[in-house]
Amino acid sequence: MKNSPPDTMPETSPTSNKHSSKGTSKREREGAANIFRPGVNYINPSEDEQAEIYGFKRSMVRTGITWALIVATAGLLRLFFHWLPEYMLRATHSPCPLFCASKVLVVEYFKKFKRTFVKNISEINANSVRYEHEYSVLRSGTRTNREGEEIGQQMDNLNLPSTLAIPTPNGDIKEMDKARIFTCKKNVYIWDAETESFYRLRGLDVGQTGESLHQHRGMSWIEQARRRLIYGENSIKVRITPILHLLFLEALNPFYIFQLFSVILWFSDEYIYYATVIVVTSVVSLMSEVYQMHRNQVTLSETIQSADSVQVLREEDQVETIASEHLVPGDVVLLPPQGCMMQFDAVLLQGNCIVNESMLTGESVPVTKTAIVDRPDVKYNENEHGRHTLFCGTKVIQTRYYGGERVMAVVIRSGFLTSKGGLVRSIMYPPPVDFKFQQDSYKFIGVLAGIASIGFIYTVVTKKLRGVSVRDIALDSFDLITIVIPPALPMAMTVGILHALQRLKVKKIYCISPRSINISGVLNCICFDKTGTLTEDGLDMKGVVGVEVEETNHRLVDMSDPATLPHDHLLYSMATCHAITIINNEQVGDPLDLKMFESTGWTLDEPGLDDTKKYDMMMPSVVRPSAPDVVKSNENVETEPPLELGILRQFPFSSRLQRMSVITRRLGATNFELYCKGSPEMIKSLSLPETVPDDFKERLLQYTVQGYRVLALAWRPLRLSYLKAQRISRDEVECELEFLGLLVLENRLKPQTSPVISQLHSASIKTIMVTGDNMLTALSVARECGLVGPRQPVISIQAIPPDQDCPPTLTYHATSTNTPASMFTQPIDNGVAIDMDGATRQKYCFAIEGRSWATVYQYFPEVLQKLLVRGAIFARMSPEQKQQLVLELEALGYYVGMCGDGANDCGALKAANAGISLSEAEASVASSFTSKRANISCVPELITEGRCALVTSFGIFKYMAAYSLTQFVSIMILYSIDSNLTDLQFLWIDLFLITIFAIFFGHTKSYKGSLIVTAVVSAIITIAPPEFIISSFELVLPPDDDPQANFFRWQILLLSALYSVLAILVEFVIIDYLFYQKCKTKFHNIDKSKKKYLAIERDLKQDETWPPLTPSENEMASELPLNAQKLSNTANGHLPTITTVTQFHSSL
Repeated sequence: MKNSPPDTMPETSPTSNKHSSKGTSKREREGAANIFRPGVNYINPSEDEQAEIYGFKRSMVRTGITWALIVATAGLLRLFFHWLPEYMLRATHSPCPLFCASKVLVVEYFKKFKRTFVKNISEINANSVRYEHEYSVLRSGTRTNREGEEIGQQMDNLNLPSTLAIPTPNGDIKEMDKARIFTCKKNVYIWDAETESFYRLRGLDVGQTGESLHQHRGMSWIEQARRRLIYGENSIKVRITPILHLLFLEALNPFYIFQLFSVILWFSDEYIYYATVIVVTSVVSLMSEVYQMHRNQVTLSETIQSADSVQVLREEDQVETIASEHLVPGDVVLLPPQGCMMQFDAVLLQGNCIVNESMLTGESVPVTKTAIVDRPDVKYNENEHGRHTLFCGTKVIQTRYYGGERVMAVVIRSGFLTSKGGLVRSIMYPPPVDFKFQQDSYKFIGVLAGIASIGFIYTVVTKKLRGVSVRDIALDSFDLITIVIPPALPMAMTVGILHALQRLKVKKIYCISPRSINISGVLNCICFDKTGTLTEDGLDMKGVVGVEVEETNHRLVDMSDPATLPHDHLLYSMATCHAITIINNEQVGDPLDLKMFESTGWTLDEPGLDDTKKYDMMMPSVVRPSAPDVVKSNENVETEPPLELGILRQFPFSSRLQRMSVITRRLGATNFELYCKGSPEMIKSLSLPETVPDDFKERLLQYTVQGYRVLALAWRPLRLSYLKAQRISRDEVECELEFLGLLVLENRLKPQTSPVISQLHSASIKTIMVTGDNMLTALSVARECGLVGPRQPVISIQAIPPDQDCPPTLTYHATSTNTPASMFTQPIDNGVAIDMDGATRQKYCFAIEGRSWATVYQYFPEVLQKLLVRGAIFARMSPEQKQQLVLELEALGYYVGMCGDGANDCGALKAANAGISLSEAEASVASSFTSKRANISCVPELITEGRCALVTSFGIFKYMAAYSLTQFVSIMILYSIDSNLTDLQFLWIDLFLITIFAIFFGHTKSYKGSLIVTAVVSAIITIAPPEFIISSFELVLPPDDDPQANFFRWQILLLSALYSVLAILVEFVIIDYLFYQKCKTKFHNIDKSKKKYLAIERDLKQDETWPPLTPSENEMASELPLNAQKLSNTANGHLPTITTVTQFHSSL
């Protein structure tokens, strides 16, 4: 897409920029990706993957000159071009417009990094396409008609098309004679002659309505073959590079090339011993690195690559079985009754599916998918119609349908266009790592190279003037380079990392990216997934609190065991108000529902001889007590039927509505009942006021203070027909309810969670919970584990995207201290003054859900930075949003670690500076580290080992660099008198004084105590001391015949001892205490620091007008009496005597 002129270029305001979930940080996009330069072409304009694109065509003159220079330089120029392919392109090709280009240069910008790709443009002509192979492949499957009868395969009279089917950006198919395409980062780009630009190939997820999706009734094999020419195979393949090829590519690394140069030089100078040592160590290092890379490729390929056979609908309602690799967007697939693993993204057209989406959400709770409506006014959107979309990588457990209907879905995305494909792309093309120690290392080596160049020129000139032979001049001059830049430096710096790897293995922490160990030593922000990471899977039932009626008063009774409840509506609501189903003779559903139903002691029955019989029609589920005393004899069935409740209809749980409900009917009853379950505030608002207990708020506060998950139950009778019960809307029946009671559950933490969180907080490491679970559970767990303090206020941010003429809105919801977000929330308009004291202002944190995050991310960049600095809980986050969060934190200067256990964490694990997987499945492929222990105790251990490895690498680097410079000066002095060290002297210095010492240096063990606050230094380059200080410490030796020489030696020993004491004093008192703890905080200019979060945190503490919060009018107007004794007992006696909700809030 060509850039518009400056006067017509759209403004990059927060309300006009479009941001999705993959790629770079918003902060950096504002500075680079969203600024269009005149005369420059772009792909993916105004998107996260925006990149510049330049066209090139072959120049025979340039090509001839370039290859002549390559031959003249004995291939060294070609080696340089191998490292920098962009220069090879510019040397052999000339720039040209895109419409006539044969190659393109794609330039991506990420933070301070520029990444380039050189890609060939291929052209597909309709006249040159041969469909014989496609015919043999696509028609080799089994074909059946609607009755299941097999149809014989006969050669048809082929009516081959003369054009290509090219998908357009708006979702249509355009007929063209030829197509020009190229592939970059697994994305296919197609040339559009009308706009003279390349656009990214999309599936049927854009420009489609419910009606247009339902119009897909199957494609002929020829139409499918035409689309496969553009879309390619429906497979997510990771290319496995052959070991020899990988070995050759890795051997061309600049480090190994320099070692090869050094070894050849040393052998030429008959420096045999040390050269042999370097050769052996380099070969071993190269082989181990290649083996590790090849093993990672194989593991990733085996983990993500899968295929299956699928049934597709053809013309005339025929069914054909083909391999899933041959599917294209637009194919209509029949889903088998016994379920399958999805190999594509599809929209359900007919029937229902029960799907396990743990790959996407991390929650192994089956989700019911329903067919999308056949309406022209419903525009398909993946976010809005997720309940109708089947995603690649998820598992369809069962399909269900009415009567003879088939469960059908239309393929909308295939291959790397799918949700799973996007996840794999984020693993294969991670963002560049920005680590100061690594950058400074390269800078310092550059300085050493400059020093070596000066010494090289000086040696050549001086030796030439003295008439030294050319061979000796060359050997001595080049030898000087290997002295200044020791080839063993990288090997010695990895020693500390290797020892850290071994210690981590002992602790059952495994690493596939050793370079990440150093980075893990400077982590100052850790993001945690919740389920399976901080908590055990599922919830535990604490008890149920019923309602007692005394005349006209209603009050809540003491908590009791659900098994002791009488057969009444409270028990019936627990037995019926859930989304549990039976699959393979096992009950599956939300862990909360399973715990609730299990506590009743009832049984669930879904009619049918076995599970497979349920596919013929939707039948009501039946629940009944399992106790034998409720089973009636056959003689009394008609007059006194057994206690059975049929679940006729279910209104599924909605996070927006905060409730679910079911319509039931008791066996033998004449009317229906509705049972509803949801958040206490929502159920209270839907219930008749006279049925709500008087002590509702007090008792609810009592349980939420302890971090319990609290739900409320209600019911109402329904007098309507069966037909109307199936068609009535939930808004008509979810009202005028009778309040039944409270359900109290607890989400058990893993025993290691709270101590680790406390240890991280003690070390001033920021902790964040990022989960796909709902806000209520997330905040409850955060309170319990200490991630959010017991007296720390939580401010919930809710953002609404723009709608037609309405701009995006942002509101802040104050949540009362010690309660989850469901307790007292109120939207506040912007601009209202704060009513928080100073201590509270220093502690508050933010909580936000995924939908609000998307709006803030896109439309409120100034709020986003503050949210990131003070954000503690990020709930209902999709995998892409988790990755966004990590990238944005890194853009603020945080070194981010991500700890998770699900495939939905893969993008965030890969984007983080250090990803820690607690699973050996998909997540372990994306993460740098994998822990065999499924708890977060590995996090402080990894940071400790990382700090040790970083300090060790830092020390080795300084030691070897200093010794190399010392040796460089010594050799320069010896060269001035035409002398040099002997081979054994070089061997003694290089092998014993430098290499072996550095190896033992790297054997330093990590600190065994808790993490400390002081961060590890990650910068190498510092300021040198003044000259007068250096001269003051210069050592002057007395002559050997001086009678004081012997006494001088004892003086030196005494001075060494005093120097050691002085060094300790300087290290701990002057440097650590005075400079680091006292002076640094005063003189450090955080406004110019790369750690942008420091300035934001300071501004938040000083700004007393943001965020705009105030107590709700309802809370101020009505004071609710509390039972102070109960609350004091609840909080273990730490709360003062209080009598109202407001006093309770202010006391905290």
